[in-house]
Amino acid sequence: MTQRREVERAVRASAPHALVDTLRAVLAERYGALSVELLLADHGATALAPFGSVGAATEPVPVANSAEGRAFGGRQPHLQTRHGDIVEHHLPVTVRGERTGLLTVLLPAERSAPDAVDDLVHAAGLLGHELLVAERDTDVYQRARRLSRLTLAAEMQWQLLPARACSADEYAIGAQLEPSHDTHGDNYDWASDADQLTLAVTDGMGTGVNASMLTHLAVSALRNARRAGISIEDQAALADQALYAQYRGAAHVSTLLLRFDIATGLVQAVDAGSPQLWRMRGRAIERMELDPQMPLGMFEETHYKAQEFEVLPGDRLLVVSDGVHAAQSPQGETYAERALARAVHAGRLLPAAAVPRAVLRDLADFRGAEAADDSLVLCVDWFAEPGERSRRPTNAEGGAR
Repeated sequence: MTQRREVERAVRASAPHALVDTLRAVLAERYGALSVELLLADHGATALAPFGSVGAATEPVPVANSAEGRAFGGRQPHLQTRHGDIVEHHLPVTVRGERTGLLTVLLPAERSAPDAVDDLVHAAGLLGHELLVAERDTDVYQRARRLSRLTLAAEMQWQLLPARACSADEYAIGAQLEPSHDTHGDNYDWASDADQLTLAVTDGMGTGVNASMLTHLAVSALRNARRAGISIEDQAALADQALYAQYRGAAHVSTLLLRFDIATGLVQAVDAGSPQLWRMRGRAIERMELDPQMPLGMFEETHYKAQEFEVLPGDRLLVVSDGVHAAQSPQGETYAERALARAVHAGRLLPAAAVPRAVLRDLADFRGAEAADDSLVLCVDWFAEPGERSRRPTNAEGGAR
């Protein structure tokens, strides 16, 4: 325990850009680590980019079909013996359920005891939280995870997004956005407190910087209204007014808003555009038909009405943008006709954090061509029994139960 505290003190006292170097030095001193390397997930979570001591990315490691990728996608640290007397430890770097990368530590076999491994797992979790804070002050980690330069529109789009995953005792969330080449402005957002979880999926008009600017205004307006503590009906109305005041109806944003009451499982929904909501309950998968309302910013002073439904323990909800449900195969079939339900069923045993990537991989195979629109998938697994009280989010990974 003393060694663990020393690691914590060293990492927390480190300069933001030097976290990996600091951790490497203290693990070598206290645990005899022969090598300590950080691999950061790229924006699409398809590859792990090695982070060098000066922040330079070298050859990325694919998430698919690699030991590092299996450890990154799994729930437990992965151990692999090399040369008989050296043990390679692959440790997921997580922040509240989101995997941001992988810490690889080589220890002499005689130092690779269970207590030491537990300390390394703790160090990987500590690094995840410190990286999150450090990215406010340095760009080295952002540069390392980029396999290619982002366009300005993509930069604006990515900076709006929260994490790719979040988990608590009552729910688990996973989301993934794959911007098209032209960037169409899709976005997801969420926030939770002791009593409620609020989700938003938005899809703005246009492409490039214009689409990103439109989406930026919409998401900022929704956050501003949400943080005022008002209903999702009023959140939609205030965002609608902000967009109309700026664009006078010439541009609008399709939006799906969901607010979950954690104690009861009651959900309020405002369906204002193209994102679709799907539910898997048991083995049954169906689209939830909500009352369609006007997209945000289309008309002046639109009034929005929330409708209600209930989620039960074990339910899985999926929100997909039109770049997913309306995508077409070479034969002209839309993805929502049959393929989406098949993909959701095929991934029923995956945790919520892994579902969006699995669906988007299946979509790419179905489409058989470069995406013409942004593709966004958000998954929510619901665990809470009616009447349960909310607890703080944890690092535990949620999955279909």
